[in-house]
Amino acid sequence: MNGILALWKPAGITSHDCVYKLRKILGTKKVGHTGTLDPAVTGVLPIMIGKATKLSEYMTATGKMYEATICLGSTTTTEDATGEVVETKALTTDISPDAVQAALNALTGEITQIPPMFSAVKVNGRKLYEYARLGIEVERPERQVTIHALERLDSGVVNAENPSFKIRIDCSKGTYVRTLAVMLGELLGYPAHMEDLVRTMSGTFTREDCITLEELNEWKATDTPADFLYDMMLAVQNLTKINLSDAAHSTVKHGGSLTEEEVQVKPGDTVELRALLYNDVLVAVYKPHPRKEGMWKPEKMILKTNGSN
Repeated sequence: MNGILALWKPAGITSHDCVYKLRKILGTKKVGHTGTLDPAVTGVLPIMIGKATKLSEYMTATGKMYEATICLGSTTTTEDATGEVVETKALTTDISPDAVQAALNALTGEITQIPPMFSAVKVNGRKLYEYARLGIEVERPERQVTIHALERLDSGVVNAENPSFKIRIDCSKGTYVRTLAVMLGELLGYPAHMEDLVRTMSGTFTREDCITLEELNEWKATDTPADFLYDMMLAVQNLTKINLSDAAHSTVKHGGSLTEEEVQVKPGDTVELRALLYNDVLVAVYKPHPRKEGMWKPEKMILKTNGSN
């Protein structure tokens, strides 16, 4: 069983919980998720099955879309609704739609974020949330992320009676929407937190492409093919694809190096990876050789060295 499963993650469980449940349902240990979703968050979670687990990093690198509710007037330890309130400030005036839009505009493009203490980012080999649970504050590394678009989904003023507003976020990997909520609050002059979050897209996968854990359990009770799996080629859709000759394939299936000509490098080409296909089947991902100029070597071998699946 090899491919990508688009799971609609429910609230209340971790991404690792989903992997554990899927291993039992599918009867395979080769299951891996493509980017953590917090327990309270629902939405699209691509899961790599079988040989597709080797391609997880390419799937993780794809863009994401979310729909979030931002609440002004208080911020929390976790920057979302699950944490303890650490600061409050009553909304005393109306915040106009234009002011909200100006804040959204200001945070569109490349921005710098500092990951929240309650996150899985590692510092000195330990995850930040582990420090947070011990009450230890550590310096957190800044990260550059790209917000492709921010769109408000509702309308009207934001005030004490209506302190929340909904937005859609189109962003790069590594974006913390919780932190984005706090940043929006700072621009609007109030502490803020993320009240609710749904991931609506990951890579090319949307809600319509997803299957639930309940539906998978129902499938397990039947004797039908796993037609809910997507081709793992979707994980390398952004890589340049090369169809190998018989001779080149013979080299690749034994992990050998290829020439620039064999991977079809053109003058001025800056692409750093090639997805190599043989008879339209993905067999490997290659990268420039670090020591042999003009040569390319394996980064990921998808097939065994004898060329079998």
